[in-house]
Amino acid sequence: MTASTAKNNVKGVAMMVVSMAAFTLTDMFMKRASTVMPVGQILMILGAAGGMFFSIICSLKGLSVFSKDFFLRPVMMRNMAEIVGSICYVTALSKIDLSTASAILQATPLAVTFGAILFLKEKVLWHRWAAIIIGFIGVLIIIRPASAAFDYNALWAVAGMIFLSVRDLSTRAIPNTVSTFKIATYAMLSLFPAGFLFVILGIGGQSQPVDIYGASVLAGAIVTAIFGFWTITVAMRTGAVSFVAPFRYSRILFALAIGFVVFNEYPDIWTVFGAFLTIAAGLYAFSLENLDN
Repeated sequence: MTASTAKNNVKGVAMMVVSMAAFTLTDMFMKRASTVMPVGQILMILGAAGGMFFSIICSLKGLSVFSKDFFLRPVMMRNMAEIVGSICYVTALSKIDLSTASAILQATPLAVTFGAILFLKEKVLWHRWAAIIIGFIGVLIIIRPASAAFDYNALWAVAGMIFLSVRDLSTRAIPNTVSTFKIATYAMLSLFPAGFLFVILGIGGQSQPVDIYGASVLAGAIVTAIFGFWTITVAMRTGAVSFVAPFRYSRILFALAIGFVVFNEYPDIWTVFGAFLTIAAGLYAFSLENLDN
Protein backbone atom coordinates (compact mmCIF):
# COMPACT_ATOMS: atom_id res chain seq x y z
CA MET A 1 0.00 0.00 0.00
CA THR A 2 1.46 3.36 -1.05
CA ALA A 3 1.52 6.41 1.22
CA SER A 4 -1.05 8.08 -1.02
CA THR A 5 -3.41 5.07 -0.86
CA ALA A 6 -3.05 4.88 2.92
CA LYS A 7 -3.80 8.60 3.23
CA ASN A 8 -6.90 8.25 1.05
CA ASN A 9 -8.09 5.28 3.11
CA VAL A 10 -7.69 7.24 6.34
CA LYS A 11 -9.60 10.17 4.84
CA GLY A 12 -12.28 7.80 3.59
CA VAL A 13 -12.68 6.22 7.02
CA ALA A 14 -12.88 9.65 8.66
CA MET A 15 -15.59 10.74 6.22
CA MET A 16 -17.51 7.48 6.75
CA VAL A 17 -17.47 7.88 10.53
CA VAL A 18 -18.56 11.53 10.21
CA SER A 19 -21.38 10.51 7.88
CA MET A 20 -22.60 7.87 10.34
CA ALA A 21 -22.60 10.49 13.10
CA ALA A 22 -24.58 12.81 10.82
CA PHE A 23 -27.17 10.16 9.95
CA THR A 24 -27.57 9.29 13.64
CA LEU A 25 -28.22 12.97 14.36
CA THR A 26 -30.80 12.89 11.56
CA ASP A 27 -32.50 9.99 13.35
CA MET A 28 -32.40 11.97 16.59
CA PHE A 29 -34.02 15.02 15.00
CA MET A 30 -36.71 12.93 13.30
CA LYS A 31 -37.47 11.18 16.57
CA ARG A 32 -37.86 14.59 18.18
CA ALA A 33 -40.04 15.78 15.30
CA SER A 34 -42.30 12.74 15.66
CA THR A 35 -43.37 13.99 19.09
CA VAL A 36 -45.02 17.08 17.57
CA MET A 37 -46.13 15.95 14.09
CA PRO A 38 -47.07 12.73 12.26
CA VAL A 39 -44.63 10.71 10.17
CA GLY A 40 -46.28 11.74 6.89
CA GLN A 41 -45.74 15.42 7.61
CA ILE A 42 -42.09 14.81 8.51
CA LEU A 43 -41.41 12.93 5.27
CA MET A 44 -43.31 15.47 3.18
CA ILE A 45 -41.20 18.36 4.47
CA LEU A 46 -37.96 16.37 4.40
CA GLY A 47 -38.65 15.22 0.83
CA ALA A 48 -39.47 18.72 -0.39
CA ALA A 49 -36.37 20.31 1.18
CA GLY A 50 -34.00 17.49 0.26
CA GLY A 51 -35.40 17.21 -3.26
CA MET A 52 -35.00 20.95 -3.80
CA PHE A 53 -31.40 20.87 -2.57
CA PHE A 54 -30.33 17.96 -4.76
CA SER A 55 -32.23 19.42 -7.73
CA ILE A 56 -30.11 22.55 -7.39
CA ILE A 57 -26.95 20.42 -7.23
CA CYS A 58 -28.00 18.60 -10.40
CA SER A 59 -28.70 21.92 -12.12
CA LEU A 60 -25.26 23.25 -11.17
CA LYS A 61 -23.71 20.09 -12.57
CA GLY A 62 -25.66 20.45 -15.80
CA LEU A 63 -27.82 17.41 -15.13
CA SER A 64 -31.46 17.29 -16.18
CA VAL A 65 -33.54 16.00 -13.29
CA PHE A 66 -36.68 15.42 -15.30
CA SER A 67 -35.52 12.87 -17.82
CA LYS A 68 -36.30 9.33 -18.93
CA ASP A 69 -33.89 8.05 -16.25
CA PHE A 70 -36.69 8.46 -13.73
CA PHE A 71 -38.73 5.78 -15.52
CA LEU A 72 -36.00 3.16 -15.51
CA ARG A 73 -37.32 0.08 -13.71
CA PRO A 74 -34.53 -0.12 -11.09
CA VAL A 75 -34.86 3.62 -10.40
CA MET A 76 -38.61 3.35 -9.86
CA MET A 77 -38.13 0.26 -7.69
CA ARG A 78 -35.51 2.10 -5.66
CA ASN A 79 -37.83 5.06 -5.16
CA MET A 80 -40.71 2.85 -3.99
CA ALA A 81 -38.41 0.99 -1.59
CA GLU A 82 -37.08 4.33 -0.32
CA ILE A 83 -40.63 5.52 0.37
CA VAL A 84 -41.79 2.40 2.20
CA GLY A 85 -38.48 1.94 4.03
CA SER A 86 -38.42 5.56 5.20
CA ILE A 87 -42.03 5.41 6.39
CA CYS A 88 -41.35 2.22 8.36
CA TYR A 89 -38.06 3.40 9.86
CA VAL A 90 -39.31 6.86 10.88
CA THR A 91 -42.38 5.17 12.40
CA ALA A 92 -40.01 2.91 14.34
CA LEU A 93 -38.05 5.93 15.59
CA SER A 94 -41.29 7.44 16.85
CA LYS A 95 -42.24 4.31 18.81
CA ILE A 96 -39.09 2.52 20.05
CA ASP A 97 -35.65 3.45 21.37
CA LEU A 98 -33.24 5.05 18.92
CA SER A 99 -30.55 2.55 19.89
CA THR A 100 -32.84 -0.42 19.22
CA ALA A 101 -33.96 0.88 15.82
CA SER A 102 -30.36 1.60 14.84
CA ALA A 103 -29.20 -1.83 16.02
CA ILE A 104 -31.78 -3.53 13.80
CA LEU A 105 -30.74 -1.34 10.87
CA GLN A 106 -27.20 -2.76 11.12
CA ALA A 107 -28.46 -5.92 9.42
CA THR A 108 -29.07 -4.03 6.16
CA PRO A 109 -25.78 -5.06 4.43
CA LEU A 110 -26.48 -8.72 5.25
CA ALA A 111 -30.02 -8.39 3.93
CA VAL A 112 -28.62 -6.88 0.72
CA THR A 113 -26.30 -9.89 0.34
CA PHE A 114 -29.25 -12.23 0.92
CA GLY A 115 -31.28 -10.36 -1.68
CA ALA A 116 -28.41 -10.56 -4.17
CA ILE A 117 -28.38 -14.34 -3.73
CA LEU A 118 -32.14 -14.63 -4.25
CA PHE A 119 -32.73 -12.12 -7.03
CA LEU A 120 -29.37 -11.50 -8.69
CA LYS A 121 -28.39 -15.18 -8.54
CA GLU A 122 -25.04 -14.41 -6.97
CA LYS A 123 -23.14 -17.53 -5.99
CA VAL A 124 -21.83 -17.70 -2.43
CA LEU A 125 -20.07 -20.27 -0.31
CA TRP A 126 -21.27 -21.55 3.05
CA HIS A 127 -19.14 -18.96 4.91
CA ARG A 128 -21.27 -16.12 3.60
CA TRP A 129 -24.48 -18.02 4.31
CA ALA A 130 -23.23 -18.47 7.89
CA ALA A 131 -22.63 -14.72 8.20
CA ILE A 132 -26.16 -13.95 6.96
CA ILE A 133 -27.80 -16.45 9.33
CA ILE A 134 -25.80 -15.27 12.35
CA GLY A 135 -26.62 -11.64 11.53
CA PHE A 136 -30.34 -12.36 11.37
CA ILE A 137 -30.11 -14.32 14.63
CA GLY A 138 -28.67 -11.12 16.10
CA VAL A 139 -31.76 -9.22 14.97
CA LEU A 140 -34.01 -11.86 16.54
CA ILE A 141 -32.09 -11.50 19.81
CA ILE A 142 -32.63 -7.73 19.70
CA ILE A 143 -36.40 -7.94 19.22
CA ARG A 144 -36.94 -11.26 21.10
CA PRO A 145 -40.36 -12.06 19.56
CA ALA A 146 -41.05 -14.99 21.91
CA SER A 147 -40.33 -13.12 25.15
CA ALA A 148 -42.40 -10.92 27.43
CA ALA A 149 -40.11 -8.01 26.49
CA PHE A 150 -41.21 -8.14 22.85
CA ASP A 151 -42.51 -4.83 21.49
CA TYR A 152 -44.32 -5.31 18.19
CA ASN A 153 -43.34 -1.76 17.24
CA ALA A 154 -39.82 -3.12 16.68
CA LEU A 155 -41.25 -4.79 13.58
CA TRP A 156 -41.43 -1.31 12.01
CA ALA A 157 -37.64 -1.18 12.22
CA VAL A 158 -37.37 -4.69 10.76
CA ALA A 159 -39.65 -3.70 7.87
CA GLY A 160 -37.62 -0.52 7.38
CA MET A 161 -34.42 -2.54 7.26
CA ILE A 162 -35.89 -4.93 4.67
CA PHE A 163 -37.16 -2.21 2.34
CA LEU A 164 -34.00 -0.12 2.67
CA SER A 165 -32.14 -3.29 1.68
CA VAL A 166 -34.35 -3.52 -1.41
CA ARG A 167 -33.43 0.12 -2.08
CA ASP A 168 -29.72 -0.66 -1.93
CA LEU A 169 -30.18 -3.80 -4.02
CA SER A 170 -32.07 -1.82 -6.66
CA THR A 171 -29.24 0.71 -6.74
CA ARG A 172 -26.90 -2.03 -7.96
CA ALA A 173 -29.07 -2.45 -11.05
CA ILE A 174 -29.12 1.25 -11.97
CA PRO A 175 -26.81 2.00 -14.94
CA ASN A 176 -23.61 3.88 -14.09
CA THR A 177 -24.69 6.58 -16.53
CA VAL A 178 -27.29 7.77 -14.01
CA SER A 179 -25.65 10.29 -11.64
CA THR A 180 -25.61 9.64 -7.90
CA PHE A 181 -27.08 13.10 -7.38
CA LYS A 182 -29.96 12.35 -9.75
CA ILE A 183 -30.70 9.15 -7.83
CA ALA A 184 -30.71 11.12 -4.55
CA THR A 185 -32.98 13.77 -6.09
CA TYR A 186 -35.49 11.18 -7.26
CA ALA A 187 -35.49 9.47 -3.87
CA MET A 188 -36.06 12.68 -1.92
CA LEU A 189 -38.72 14.01 -4.28
CA SER A 190 -40.56 10.68 -4.04
CA LEU A 191 -40.94 11.16 -0.30
CA PHE A 192 -42.99 14.32 -0.79
CA PRO A 193 -46.10 12.84 -2.49
CA ALA A 194 -45.98 9.80 -0.19
CA GLY A 195 -45.88 12.00 2.89
CA PHE A 196 -48.55 14.29 1.43
CA LEU A 197 -50.85 11.30 0.85
CA PHE A 198 -50.40 10.22 4.46
CA VAL A 199 -51.26 13.72 5.64
CA ILE A 200 -54.36 13.96 3.44
CA LEU A 201 -55.62 10.56 4.60
CA GLY A 202 -54.76 11.31 8.22
CA ILE A 203 -52.62 8.17 8.50
CA GLY A 204 -50.59 8.34 11.70
CA GLY A 205 -52.44 11.44 12.89
CA GLN A 206 -53.47 14.84 11.59
CA SER A 207 -50.89 17.36 10.40
CA GLN A 208 -49.88 19.96 12.95
CA PRO A 209 -48.85 23.62 12.71
CA VAL A 210 -45.06 23.85 12.57
CA ASP A 211 -43.92 25.94 15.53
CA ILE A 212 -40.38 27.11 16.31
CA TYR A 213 -39.47 23.80 17.95
CA GLY A 214 -40.85 21.73 15.07
CA ALA A 215 -39.11 23.92 12.50
CA SER A 216 -35.79 23.68 14.34
CA VAL A 217 -35.76 19.88 14.61
CA LEU A 218 -36.86 19.52 10.98
CA ALA A 219 -34.11 21.91 9.91
CA GLY A 220 -31.66 19.83 11.93
CA ALA A 221 -32.84 16.64 10.20
CA ILE A 222 -32.54 18.22 6.75
CA VAL A 223 -29.07 19.67 7.31
CA THR A 224 -27.62 16.53 8.90
CA ALA A 225 -29.18 14.25 6.24
CA ILE A 226 -27.68 16.33 3.42
CA PHE A 227 -24.33 16.51 5.19
CA GLY A 228 -24.43 12.76 5.81
CA PHE A 229 -25.11 12.07 2.14
CA TRP A 230 -22.23 14.31 1.07
CA THR A 231 -19.72 12.81 3.49
CA ILE A 232 -20.62 9.21 2.69
CA THR A 233 -20.26 9.98 -1.02
CA VAL A 234 -16.80 11.45 -0.38
CA ALA A 235 -15.91 8.44 1.77
CA MET A 236 -16.82 5.87 -0.87
CA ARG A 237 -15.06 7.80 -3.62
CA THR A 238 -11.88 8.49 -1.63
CA GLY A 239 -10.83 5.26 0.06
CA ALA A 240 -10.94 1.63 -1.00
CA VAL A 241 -14.52 0.37 -0.58
CA SER A 242 -13.41 -2.82 1.21
CA PHE A 243 -11.43 -0.71 3.69
CA VAL A 244 -13.97 2.08 4.26
CA ALA A 245 -17.36 0.31 4.12
CA PRO A 246 -17.06 -1.68 7.40
CA PHE A 247 -16.93 1.61 9.30
CA ARG A 248 -20.64 2.00 8.56
CA TYR A 249 -21.12 0.03 11.76
CA SER A 250 -19.81 2.97 13.81
CA ARG A 251 -23.38 4.22 13.55
CA ILE A 252 -24.50 1.96 16.38
CA LEU A 253 -21.94 3.56 18.72
CA PHE A 254 -23.33 7.01 17.99
CA ALA A 255 -26.88 5.69 18.41
CA LEU A 256 -26.06 4.21 21.82
CA ALA A 257 -24.39 7.44 22.94
CA ILE A 258 -27.18 9.75 21.70
CA GLY A 259 -29.85 7.39 22.98
CA PHE A 260 -28.29 7.50 26.44
CA VAL A 261 -27.52 11.24 26.58
CA VAL A 262 -30.57 12.66 24.78
CA PHE A 263 -33.34 10.11 25.34
CA ASN A 264 -32.18 8.50 28.58
CA GLU A 265 -32.15 5.05 26.95
CA TYR A 266 -30.64 2.04 28.69
CA PRO A 267 -30.50 -0.87 26.24
CA ASP A 268 -30.46 -4.22 28.00
CA ILE A 269 -27.70 -6.78 27.66
CA TRP A 270 -29.63 -8.77 25.04
CA THR A 271 -30.00 -5.76 22.75
CA VAL A 272 -26.28 -5.03 23.05
CA PHE A 273 -25.39 -8.68 22.45
CA GLY A 274 -27.71 -8.91 19.44
CA ALA A 275 -26.22 -5.74 17.96
CA PHE A 276 -22.71 -7.10 18.53
CA LEU A 277 -23.61 -10.39 16.83
CA THR A 278 -25.14 -8.62 13.83
CA ILE A 279 -22.15 -6.29 13.45
CA ALA A 280 -19.66 -9.15 13.85
CA ALA A 281 -21.47 -11.10 11.13
CA GLY A 282 -21.45 -8.06 8.87
CA LEU A 283 -17.73 -7.46 9.38
CA TYR A 284 -17.06 -11.14 8.67
CA ALA A 285 -19.07 -10.86 5.44
CA PHE A 286 -17.03 -7.79 4.45
CA SER A 287 -13.79 -9.68 5.10
CA LEU A 288 -14.99 -12.58 2.92
CA GLU A 289 -15.85 -10.15 0.12
CA ASN A 290 -12.39 -8.63 0.37
CA LEU A 291 -10.80 -12.09 0.13
CA ASP A 292 -12.96 -12.95 -2.87
CA ASN A 293 -11.69 -9.85 -4.62
